[in-house]
Amino acid sequence: MTIEYLVADGIATITINRPARRNALAPETMVAFREALLAFDRDGDARVVVITGAGSDAFCAGADIHETLPSGRSFIEGYFDRESGPGHPLYVRNIAFPRLRIRKPVIAAVNGVAVGGGMEIALNCDLCIASSNARFGLSEVRIGSIPAVAGIQQLVRSLARPVARQLLLTGALFDAAWALRWGIVSEVVELPDLLPRAYELANCIAANAPLAVSAAKLLADKAHELPLGEAAEIEELLWGHLYCSEDRIEGRKAFSQKRTPVYRGK
Repeated sequence: MTIEYLVADGIATITINRPARRNALAPETMVAFREALLAFDRDGDARVVVITGAGSDAFCAGADIHETLPSGRSFIEGYFDRESGPGHPLYVRNIAFPRLRIRKPVIAAVNGVAVGGGMEIALNCDLCIASSNARFGLSEVRIGSIPAVAGIQQLVRSLARPVARQLLLTGALFDAAWALRWGIVSEVVELPDLLPRAYELANCIAANAPLAVSAAKLLADKAHELPLGEAAEIEELLWGHLYCSEDRIEGRKAFSQKRTPVYRGK
């Protein structure tokens, strides 16, 4: 399988498994990636997902250039379609996180090269940690294209304006240390420690109240989309919805009783 989906102890793992192609994404792989993300979002046993690449060389080298030449249909013919299969001119929609609206936390464990669409996946995740051998870049301009799944938007929200534009317009690659310095990743660890650290973070998130985690994720997204006053109003409304939830009551009881809370997502 080009995309592997596994769940254990509340943690899902999505592995891009095309090591011979540096885990580059063919249109079929993008469809399978989308299905895995949606399966995670529906999965009541999974509270957080870790995305990584197979092998020790690459997280994802972006779109597979050999398999992503234009199809027979024009862009405008497919623009209004609801579904985008592997032969669709807008196959990239299958890895477009803003369209998928995943409600639960997503962690990128970047284990090597993450360029083009691979970096876009990393930028769209809620958390991103990297191994010391990781390299990043939105290199699409070098091959006559541009990022198409919110990579530009996420980059300019993450970095200072001149830094973001230098990376975007040159298509330059940069290493994990640089990514850490500028806040694109939150941690850099040695490759053997990458997945253990990702699962440590995932377990920490999974131990928290699911509804509160989903609400916090939603509000963090709204902070980039709305003026402060409107975002603060939504924050208050979501706080009010959680106010009488079983999990909020359980959290307070467990704190008072000095025990580990048992959350049910209710």
